[in-house]
Amino acid sequence: MKKKDASSPAPKPYRDPPNVLPLKGEIDLHVSPVVTASLTAMIEKKPERMVIDLSDVTYIDSAGLAALIQAMQKVEAYGGKFSLAGLQETVRSIFEISRLDQVFQIFPDTDSALAAR
Repeated sequence: MKKKDASSPAPKPYRDPPNVLPLKGEIDLHVSPVVTASLTAMIEKKPERMVIDLSDVTYIDSAGLAALIQAMQKVEAYGGKFSLAGLQETVRSIFEISRLDQVFQIFPDTDSALAAR
């Protein structure tokens, strides 16, 4: 097996392309400003498709939901597509109770979100 040359750049893993934002833990009032800053930084690049990976998120409160809604509105304003992926059951139920599951495009995983038309 041939060893890779250490000076050549490592390929970017498909798991986190630049238009995917993986979030982790609890997205609440204390964390949402950091999430908003990350979303804003991504939105400034105007990606055609933006996917928020929530597979490692265990809880999201109204401040977190507001950050996602605001980001979705900004992306759609310039004609981009905004979607969520990998919602755990507890997080999915929060989206369903607030009826936001009817507002956001939600996919089982980031690969299907990136592949969607």
